[in-house]
Amino acid sequence: MEITKNDIELYLAEVKDSIQKDQYRIERNSRRLDNLNLFLDYVIDETKAKDILMGLTAMDFSEVLQNEHKGFEHEQLYVFGKDVELLERTGSERKQVSLYIKFNKLENCYVIVVSLHEQKYPIKYYFK
Repeated sequence: MEITKNDIELYLAEVKDSIQKDQYRIERNSRRLDNLNLFLDYVIDETKAKDILMGLTAMDFSEVLQNEHKGFEHEQLYVFGKDVELLERTGSERKQVSLYIKFNKLENCYVIVVSLHEQKYPIKYYFK
């Protein structure tokens, strides 16, 4: 699948519009412990998370994945990476943290942030 920078800019514009309207959620359930750990390990709240998401650009884009969960195979998940400075919750150190961010934008323009956590492995950026 050929993806242009313009494709990603349009996708991000729609995602950011939904986020701005609070038509999104960050998954933080028992299957998404990595997401939960980001909020436990660093001083980050909903406002900071929203700022990070709103700061994404096409240059942060990595890849598009097919949703593999049964019944949702028609959905595409967009992966981004972002380096941000966060304050460690225990201690007083500011740390450069490489985040892994994965979106699922539903047909009704509701956005599910499937992943928002520290990268486990370095990601490859599509346009860099």
